[in-house]
Amino acid sequence: MISQYHNPVLLQESVDGLNIKEDGVYVDVTFGGGGHSKEILKRLGRGGKLFAFDQDEDALVNAIDDDRFQLINQNFQFLKQFLKFYGIRKVDGILADFGVSSHQFDEAERGFSIRFNADLDMRMNRNNSLSAYQVVNKYSQENLASVLFQYGELRNANAIANAIVESRLGTPIKTTDQLKEILKRFLPKMKENKILAQIYQAIRIEVNQEIEVLKDFLLQAPEVLKEGGRLSLISYHSLEDRLVKRFIRAGKFEGEPEKDFYGNIDVPLKKVGGLIVPSAEEIAQNNRARSAKLRIAERI
Repeated sequence: MISQYHNPVLLQESVDGLNIKEDGVYVDVTFGGGGHSKEILKRLGRGGKLFAFDQDEDALVNAIDDDRFQLINQNFQFLKQFLKFYGIRKVDGILADFGVSSHQFDEAERGFSIRFNADLDMRMNRNNSLSAYQVVNKYSQENLASVLFQYGELRNANAIANAIVESRLGTPIKTTDQLKEILKRFLPKMKENKILAQIYQAIRIEVNQEIEVLKDFLLQAPEVLKEGGRLSLISYHSLEDRLVKRFIRAGKFEGEPEKDFYGNIDVPLKKVGGLIVPSAEEIAQNNRARSAKLRIAERI
């Protein structure tokens, strides 16, 4: 297992949220370095089973040698399909730690981090055809501005998109350093890293279709959870957290919750406890935990 591949965030709290049964079937849909999976396996008995998903081939080296464990090299938007392939229709709990792993940020060549110069890539699954290069160089100004506004929540998205489109007319933008140079005038002192991170986040979300994947996953989760089964979901930015919070409350992403014949709200999940965030001690030990938000829900 790669040392420090990913430092699991809210480890005890998120696994506690699953309320694990020793003989239960559980899913870790964001395996990464295997930190959450190892903690789940500690709490399972000999009759328990854990399935894990990760689309990044780098994560495969972290596979756990345990008869109760099965690692699936796929995006978790295919949750229901692959559980069915393994003969599983219902599970007792699902854990998800959304976002980019520490390993992906720290591998300069992946292009995820604002700290390094690299080719414009940002693919979590390097077999996918869409990369940051295509988004930056091929998207129309209108589409690029939409990505920056929706996923980076940047008010000056159109001006940034215009600068990128004008710059790429002469020669393609191939590296993150080239992109940073173009963006210089939009990065006021003391806020450079914050705004750059918002721009990178927007491009990364588009490249990996993270919002659509999250929606697909959330819609499938109640279908594969047993009654009383738990969801333990860690988000890192407001776009994800809003979707998670709303789906738990309303069973949908827009509009009001469905009601039955008698006017009672008809939703598949109920929240368990309140919002959980990392302690000051955890943030001091792992700065990437600072924006994490954990929400737990139960299948009704």
